[in-house]
Amino acid sequence: MNRDELENKLQMLKADYIRVQGDLEKLESVGGNAEPAAKELEMIEKEIQAINQKLAV
Repeated sequence: MNRDELENKLQMLKADYIRVQGDLEKLESVGGNAEPAAKELEMIEKEIQAINQKLAV
């Protein structure tokens, strides 16, 4: 991936992170099973970190 593709992917991941975070908060507020959403947040965080490392080089 080139730099522009990485930056676009990073923006998409950030938007997904915000969406999933909102879903997680809703699930927690109604007592739903928040575990899948929490795991998805962790995966997104790792992808964001990986892309940030590639962009830092």
